[in-house]
Amino acid sequence: RCNLLVYCTDLPPTSIIITFHNEARSTLLRTIRSVLNRTPMHLIQEIILVDDFSSDPDDCKLLIKLPKVKCVRNNERQGLVRSRIQGAGIAQGTTLTFLDSHCEVNRDWLQPLLHRVKEDYTRVVCPVIDIINLDTFNYIESASELRGGNPTYGLHVSWESIRVTEKATGLGIFSPVMTPIIAGGLFVIDKAWFDYLGKYDSEMDIWGGENFEMSFRVWMCGGSLEIIPCSRVGHVFRKKHPYIFPDGNTNTYIKNTKRTAEVWMDEYKQYYYAARPFALERPFGNIENRLSLRKNLQCESFQWYLKNVYPELSIPKDSLIQKGNIRQRQKCLETQKRKNQEIPNLKLSPCIKIKGEEAKSQVWAFTYTQQILQEELCLSVITFFPGAPVVLVLCKNGDDRQQWTKTGSRIEHMASHLCLDTDMFGEGTENGREFVVNPCESSLMSQHWDMVSS
Repeated sequence: RCNLLVYCTDLPPTSIIITFHNEARSTLLRTIRSVLNRTPMHLIQEIILVDDFSSDPDDCKLLIKLPKVKCVRNNERQGLVRSRIQGAGIAQGTTLTFLDSHCEVNRDWLQPLLHRVKEDYTRVVCPVIDIINLDTFNYIESASELRGGNPTYGLHVSWESIRVTEKATGLGIFSPVMTPIIAGGLFVIDKAWFDYLGKYDSEMDIWGGENFEMSFRVWMCGGSLEIIPCSRVGHVFRKKHPYIFPDGNTNTYIKNTKRTAEVWMDEYKQYYYAARPFALERPFGNIENRLSLRKNLQCESFQWYLKNVYPELSIPKDSLIQKGNIRQRQKCLETQKRKNQEIPNLKLSPCIKIKGEEAKSQVWAFTYTQQILQEELCLSVITFFPGAPVVLVLCKNGDDRQQWTKTGSRIEHMASHLCLDTDMFGEGTENGREFVVNPCESSLMSQHWDMVSS
């Protein structure tokens, strides 16, 4: 039924901005070719490629041979946010369309986006994001009844199902979906509105958090965010970042999201820190300019955002942060980094009493989301059966494999009702012990754990 919709006949051409760093040339070419093949040419003002100091400078030189393609190359690594600001600065179109460098646009993807912005310049609109298989590059359609959310205040986006209702337009599932959060890489915005709202936070590094900062700012400062079901763009979701973060992935993401929390979340930032305890001591730079921007724009409070935009986001009953060592007798649960391994191993080691980098491997946090974590890594089980290994994995909202509760001296896995145990015959660690879950036994010293505040 999307083909029954009628759009404005005088839609303005848009500047399409694509930033990339060491993107595979074939993938980048697929993105650009899909835009040229599936977009009315009169709606493309230009396609601006911003090469964020890729290793091979020839990528841009070859791609500018394609119609309407322009290219600028950074002289040093700037990151996604500053590269997008640069692309927007030279754009000639009255609207800006941001795309990631590993996308494939679908048929008639642009018209419904431009139509919504032409009707109301304060709208920021996104397509439904379909999945491009990482291994085969097959295009897989996603559900259209989804919106972006932030269920734990930790500023990690998750996609929530919405209730579909027939609206007055009679379009039902084809009606725009109001969303509290947008994906950071795919949206259309009026250029003057983008500039007026303060573009992006240019002090954010490389990648991460800019979608929350943009989302809060748009809603709280007079705009709105929509997902348009009749616009679809495929996206490759990678298992890991293919490029290097100079300060590390975790440090960069925490810096960016901490800036967002400090500028926009008011007193509710305590829940951000409760979900991300290790952000408390992290530097986040100077935010005076962003605070002044918020004041000058006379933006609403975060409480207003929760009440009017995201009332489904519940306020945690407990925001206390419990952080310290997890001890068993004279030894502490510790992470040990291994060469050529991204995820460290777990081991029991003599407790380190001194403070500093060396002791950080023994510091854990127990959050109100029932996760036991160190930085971005959480204790998790592989299966819910006795003897199942306990490992470190990237934290994920709502994953019941990562949820634990402290009952007396035992640490119980909530879904399986098994307890954290040390298997002295295991071969998973250097000292002959691996970590498992077993039926809870109060008499077993291997299941006795003390949380000692640091």
